[in-house]
Amino acid sequence: MMAALSQDRTGQDNPAGDIAWSVLDAANDLGDTVTVDACRRVIDANLRGVEPAPSDMAVVVAFFG
Repeated sequence: MMAALSQDRTGQDNPAGDIAWSVLDAANDLGDTVTVDACRRVIDANLRGVEPAPSDMAVVVAFFG
């Protein structure tokens, strides 16, 4: 699943960015600051066109798991 999330696409068209935005909304509602911070770093990396840190992606992907 992580391989599909780290495709070479930038902006919100990237699945990692889409997932991070969804998780960011949910984490904000729950007051989960650790996850919110990880989501923000993933979104930032996505918008800059670089790979997000694997540790941040692990937090994002595990949020709904």
